[in-house]
Amino acid sequence: MARNAYPPPGEPIPAIARNGFATAGFVLGLVGLVFSIVPFIGVIAWPLIVVGLALTGIGLYRVVAKNAPGRGLALAGLSLSLTGLAVCVIWLAGLTHVLNNPSEGIIDVRYSVTGTAHDVTITYSAFGDGGSATDQESASGLPWWKDVHISGRLKASSLTVTTGAAGGSVTCQVIVDGNQTRTSTATGRFAVASCNGF
Repeated sequence: MARNAYPPPGEPIPAIARNGFATAGFVLGLVGLVFSIVPFIGVIAWPLIVVGLALTGIGLYRVVAKNAPGRGLALAGLSLSLTGLAVCVIWLAGLTHVLNNPSEGIIDVRYSVTGTAHDVTITYSAFGDGGSATDQESASGLPWWKDVHISGRLKASSLTVTTGAAGGSVTCQVIVDGNQTRTSTATGRFAVASCNGF
């Protein structure tokens, strides 16, 4: 005979554990990422992403310190917020670049990832006068690289690498016309290395 899932009459119903910070951080990270890729409107993504990162951080703290649920949601929110932040940085870097370097032309950009980690997620973006493109790949082994060409007066790029559950170390590099312009290293489970701009 099946057991009754409800408590006996007169006893209080146990509270269901929740982690509203993780949920709120995920929602703000998602909305911020959507807004960040829209030209000019992407400026409003900054506050959404910053608040999303803060709430996600609190949510992760509750998961670790208080054994609260929502670990996956908090990690997803963190990934969305960091990606949105990278796109916002691309807009800012592109604007700065066009103001400081008015020359037009084509540049060769190589995104490079090395390290010991397996099952890494790689997100890279390129922005030029001809448009912008963001792509994401999963790599089961390193090294990994991707060559792109960016043209026009306004140019920017971004590379973000996230390790998987197995951890390990990753180093990202952005190389422009043969010259290394950005590098970053991260180690651990779900660690993030970001190489934004030129």
